[in-house]
Amino acid sequence: HPDGHFPIKTYETYGVLYNWPAAMNGAASSEANPSGVQGACPEGWHLPSDAEWTILTDYLGGEEVGGKMKEAGITHWRDPNTGADNSSGFTALPGGYRGSDGGFGNIGIGGFWWSSTEFNTNLAWDRDLFYFLGLVDRYDDNKNFGFSVRCVRD
Repeated sequence: HPDGHFPIKTYETYGVLYNWPAAMNGAASSEANPSGVQGACPEGWHLPSDAEWTILTDYLGGEEVGGKMKEAGITHWRDPNTGADNSSGFTALPGGYRGSDGGFGNIGIGGFWWSSTEFNTNLAWDRDLFYFLGLVDRYDDNKNFGFSVRCVRD
């Protein structure tokens, strides 16, 4: 950001935050596996559906798998980064979010990833990880929020 409030290093480390319409890039909501939604992802990749996220977390062992998904240590995550061992290789980083008011929050505290599946007109499903929890949460959040995306190879 030109005024220095959002340093380039932050962007280079945590990546881009997208609101749900931007993450979807004009595509309709999908619950399919695979989603079939390229969205903001590069050619040959897609934005995972809520069903795909559930398959991943179920495969890893259910709700209590946040630690398996988080980057280990406290270089990027706040202490204590509960349960984090990255045994899944997902290497989740706490990129935080951009609120509907345009403000940024939770860098180092939490990471939030969109799915291609809407809950209703105003909300879409996402997965959340926090430094103080060893689990992965599934939420329906406001589509105006800026969250991370994780693309899946087709």
